[in-house]
Amino acid sequence: MPIQFDNTYARLPDGFYARLDPSKVKSPTLIRINEDLAEVLGIDPKELDVEFLSGNRVAEGSEPLSMAYAGHQFGGFVPQLGDGRASILGEVVGKDGIRRDIQLKGSGPTPFSRRGDGRSALGPVIREYIVSEAMHALGVPTTRALAAVASGEPVARETMVPGGVFTRVARSHIRVGTFQYFAARHDEEALRKLADYAITRHYPEAHEADNPYLALLKSVIQRQAELIAHWMSFGFIHGVMNTDNCSIAGETIDFGPCAFMDEYHPQKKFSSIDHQGRYAFNNQGPIAHWNLARLAETLLPFFDEDSKQAVAIAEEALESFNNLHQSALKKRFTAKIGIAEPIEDDWEHAKSLLKLMTEAKADFTLTFRYLPAAITVEGSEALLSQFPNGSGVKEWIQAWRERKPSAELMRRSNPVYIPRNHRIEAIIEAAYQGDYEPFHRFNDLLQKPFDEQPDAAAYESRPTPKEVVCATFCGT
Repeated sequence: MPIQFDNTYARLPDGFYARLDPSKVKSPTLIRINEDLAEVLGIDPKELDVEFLSGNRVAEGSEPLSMAYAGHQFGGFVPQLGDGRASILGEVVGKDGIRRDIQLKGSGPTPFSRRGDGRSALGPVIREYIVSEAMHALGVPTTRALAAVASGEPVARETMVPGGVFTRVARSHIRVGTFQYFAARHDEEALRKLADYAITRHYPEAHEADNPYLALLKSVIQRQAELIAHWMSFGFIHGVMNTDNCSIAGETIDFGPCAFMDEYHPQKKFSSIDHQGRYAFNNQGPIAHWNLARLAETLLPFFDEDSKQAVAIAEEALESFNNLHQSALKKRFTAKIGIAEPIEDDWEHAKSLLKLMTEAKADFTLTFRYLPAAITVEGSEALLSQFPNGSGVKEWIQAWRERKPSAELMRRSNPVYIPRNHRIEAIIEAAYQGDYEPFHRFNDLLQKPFDEQPDAAAYESRPTPKEVVCATFCGT
């Protein structure tokens, strides 16, 4: 059966997007299809041939479009960004009743390309497939990977490298930057249409509120506060939390210069273009709050006719973010140390462990991974190995044991395997040589991140000094 497209965003006015078909590539090769996701979407994998997934064939019912949006990039506002190398092929309603976009990334130039080639290197395709599916397996709301394709054509980056096309699935691609696009043009009618569409698609209960637009803002605040805390609990650093990468649907979107920390430090950053550490690990909550303030600014006309009152309403809504985010962090990190019903002292105890980890340069994932065994004195050796000088950690362990932590809760909260940077880089290098076996093996492994798997012990380890990846790149 053909893919059952039902394209609601394409019914919005023309100014919301540019309509154009993906550009064709000469000799695409299919690398991987996510058949489990295809099943959720109600798509027969046979419909996902390489011609469709490379953009060479436009399927029946598809209405390809590239979205218009703006955005603050590292704090500087750009009034027009848009999909410069992406095409939304259409929307499908999955077997679970959820509407999702199917998008090609690396599908060729668009009116929003700003002199770019519209293509993607194969490396970012490999990275996004691995990390987005790993995030899903960890339980973090995220865009998904439906397929990876090698385009068969080189692209010019620092050097000539193989090209690729990535098929991304998202609950939508509406961002804070989408609202900013119309606000910058003082197009209140389009803003209202966009807000109404976002409410209907993502927060239909907001229609029943006294002010649906305020309810929309509050809903997005709630989801972002919880999302950032969730990914931080796994040591994840997004790397480029611009407003055009802040999803209204509350999903993690855009896995460019992202990374999972090895050695823990609250100010750790990896993005090669984040020179000031704007998006460092511990800055992610405050930056999400900043992004949400930009969303609130676009909605001010719909809060109250009096501009001062509208600002006061927005500020009151935004004030909730910190408590929501801190509450979510407390829940996630106390679970990581095995406390199901935390008191304030438990949250402080979790933070004191992070401080010890910073001083010892302990591995984030391994430290929490070794906690369950350390409930007993006999099982403490692996945990203590992360703290070579032992300063303070033995006292911490002793006080922690008195709270009778749950080993089972810790095992459910602390993964054995994460997509470590050095693993991804090695897999990308292999893919550039046409070897995709490491890519497939790693993806399969990461689908059960909390379970020890046979013959996979090497994937647990932190990188050697020579393997450490100090910087990651966006790949555009």
